[in-house]
Amino acid sequence: MANKRIYVDYNATTPISREVKAAMIEDLEIYGNASSMHSDGRHAHARLEEARKAVGELIGAPANTVIFTSGGSESNNTVFQTMRRLASEPLTTGRAEIITTAIEHPCVLNSAVYLKSLGFTVTFLPVDKYGKVVMDEYRKALSEKTLLVSVMMANNEIGTIQDIKEIAKLAKAAGAWMHTDAVQAAGKIPVDVDDLKVDYLTMSGHKIYGPKGVGALYVRSGAPLFPLIHGGHQEDGFRAGTYNNLGILGYGTAAVHAKQNLAAYEKEIRPLRNRLRDGLLAAVPNITINGHPEDVLPNTLNVSFPGAEGESILLGMDISGIEASTGSACASGSLEPSHVLMAVGVGPELAHGSIRFSLGWGVTKEDIEYIIETVPPIIARFRAMSTVSSAPSTQPPSPKT
Repeated sequence: MANKRIYVDYNATTPISREVKAAMIEDLEIYGNASSMHSDGRHAHARLEEARKAVGELIGAPANTVIFTSGGSESNNTVFQTMRRLASEPLTTGRAEIITTAIEHPCVLNSAVYLKSLGFTVTFLPVDKYGKVVMDEYRKALSEKTLLVSVMMANNEIGTIQDIKEIAKLAKAAGAWMHTDAVQAAGKIPVDVDDLKVDYLTMSGHKIYGPKGVGALYVRSGAPLFPLIHGGHQEDGFRAGTYNNLGILGYGTAAVHAKQNLAAYEKEIRPLRNRLRDGLLAAVPNITINGHPEDVLPNTLNVSFPGAEGESILLGMDISGIEASTGSACASGSLEPSHVLMAVGVGPELAHGSIRFSLGWGVTKEDIEYIIETVPPIIARFRAMSTVSSAPSTQPPSPKT
């Protein structure tokens, strides 16, 4: 096994940054329960509110619209369970239609399926070959019965960025609530809730160099919300449970640094991603780049290698010191092809031979060149062993602008 280790799986999780780690070590001394009235409790609560303000500022939101949760999955589930309760309220009786997409994170897809089992009408919008929502189908799906539209801002597997502002505008015109899962977007690209006009927005700490087990849900003032976890008065009664002081304080520090470095992230990470794309296209014959060629996260590159199996490629790269992914970390261990790649029309054969490279702070130009040098012989070796054809795939043309 190679001594060199290159981590390019930042969409699965990021390492805790040096700044966040230092802040969390210092904050270990803040042990008071943030719900307690004594001095240590008040100090913990004050620091927690500083973190709330920082997380809100990352998306242009007032601090009092940010609710801390255990992460993206809990935040998304809270929104969907709110819709379950809301559908029975007198003012919304008759609205029991949910619109989402075929490429959402499993926690959204499974939440939608659950509501469908309870009698909701659920539409899973198709996407085009780049992963963009088919807007004509979206317009057809909207009706006076639509209760919620939930569309992720940026896809975790292929990196395609949706036009959430336009999607939200149409949702609001139909009288529906608008939710976006921005776990992969917030901290990587500019996000402003006032500009987007969304009602709910989901975030997570461990995607922006903060700790795992902490996230947030933005809830626009006036938007309905019912607690997923019942109990005490924490988070104004919307999320019970003793505050995760250390996680929240670490998340706040991560949010501060993400906002400060947003322009630098785009400037430094996207050229590395593009160099990796161009290098692999030049060095490996018959490959397909998945996702939108322009409206894509600065750090995400999804590549299909026909004639080679993704798990084998992954293990071959790991032996050579390259840590990537075959798709979403939440789907690891599944033998099914990526639902995202299937939705964009890649097909099961190519989907099974796809690798997601997701870059982040710490990846260097030398690392990218090493990947470009190392991956081609790995692909050639597995193609030589495979009975699956490695015939040229059809690379989608760039969309007209």
